[in-house]
Amino acid sequence: MPEMNIVQAVNSALLEEMQRDDRVILLGEDIGKNGGVFRCTEGLFEEFGPDRVIDTPLAESGIIGASIGMAFYGLRPVPEIQFLDFIYPAFDQIVSEAAKFRYRSGGEYPCQITIRSPYGGGIKGGHYHSQSTETYFAHTPGLKVVIPSAPYDTKGLLLSSIRDPDPVLFLEPKRIYRAGREEVPEGEFTIPLGEAKVVREGADVSIFAYGAMISQCTGAAEQAEEVGISCEVVDLRTLVPLDIDAVLDSVRKTGRVVIVYEATKFLGYGAEIAAILAEKAIESLEAPILRVAGLDTPFPYTHENLYLPDAGRILDAVEKVYSF
Repeated sequence: MPEMNIVQAVNSALLEEMQRDDRVILLGEDIGKNGGVFRCTEGLFEEFGPDRVIDTPLAESGIIGASIGMAFYGLRPVPEIQFLDFIYPAFDQIVSEAAKFRYRSGGEYPCQITIRSPYGGGIKGGHYHSQSTETYFAHTPGLKVVIPSAPYDTKGLLLSSIRDPDPVLFLEPKRIYRAGREEVPEGEFTIPLGEAKVVREGADVSIFAYGAMISQCTGAAEQAEEVGISCEVVDLRTLVPLDIDAVLDSVRKTGRVVIVYEATKFLGYGAEIAAILAEKAIESLEAPILRVAGLDTPFPYTHENLYLPDAGRILDAVEKVYSF
């Protein structure tokens, strides 16, 4: 079984699905001969040609609009938005059109598209290449939001996303694109959407996170173990649909919660988890729910390391809820 990083896992998933299903079409800025800004589509133009790997103009509304039209005619487009920060010219097409067509057509037009985009900070990208605005889209009924944290999950979740009947926003944590490698199966291999994963078992504190924050959470859990605190780290993997049962099961075991995400704290995705726990698991809680998140400011260039949550900040929250 080959070892891959996240970039290679994305490429492997696209290659194998395009070989399996000739309805799968890729389109986006610089994804063809250039192989994409992060090289996720490298080699696919040579393999499948310009009719299936389409270099587009710098026009996100056109990329998504064309993808919606392709989906209505039975194709399976996988558009790439070069950075999540650039997706807003296509916001209306995504939340008002793609996410609504299955509902408004009574299921006749499911609009089966998978929008790939790198998101988040950690690469010194400054204001316009570092944002984590997944909650904008998680708020939209009819749209699924998937964020992997490791190569194995990346491939399995991406294949499931492409085959899903609903439009999917598949966000890739570019900070860890090449940060680590692990064994990833070749061939037929999927991970169901809507299933969280317990990355590390624990008994005292539940830590919920996704994407690049998982590695920071496991680091904090290792440090917490040194001082006698057992942390359970749960990778949500799919924000919509959320695996609520996995969240509740963990909290009913530990009674204490820390939620970690790198988006701005106010109204971030962690607020929804906190609300669900307040509604469904209040009797299990033994301490206030704490969020460790980005700051409520535009993403900074110079102070990127202060903005992003790290193992130290997470450990502080863990110790606070444990000693409450």
